[in-house]
Amino acid sequence: MPVLKAESLQVRSENDVVLVRQAARKWAAELGFSLVDQTKIVTAASELARNTLIHGGGGAARLEALAEGVRKGLRLSFEDQGPGIADLELALKDGYTTGGGLGLGLSGSKRLMSEFEVVSRVGEGTRVTVTKWK
Repeated sequence: MPVLKAESLQVRSENDVVLVRQAARKWAAELGFSLVDQTKIVTAASELARNTLIHGGGGAARLEALAEGVRKGLRLSFEDQGPGIADLELALKDGYTTGGGLGLGLSGSKRLMSEFEVVSRVGEGTRVTVTKWK
């Protein structure tokens, strides 16, 4: 699947989380997503960037504009070298939290986006990739 453009951002501070949100909003608007879908994309980007920072100890975010035939999409990937997720099934349940939040970061992001994938290895880190198709 052709990647039209890509950008990588560090996620090392709360300010970086804001920058990821801003980049996601800009890219979603440029790709012509509706305001509702822009909000879904930005919400997922914010949650996943915050998880990368808080639970993974920081890492990186990557934004990719995609084209598949006439379809356009935005893929967001978040990767860290943190402790990993020991019980992925549990972590994907609404309300499950280890950080004192609402426990909607992973499960909420999964609902907001068209595609969702988590790869995590205990002691090595986690990569979450989400895609929204237009």
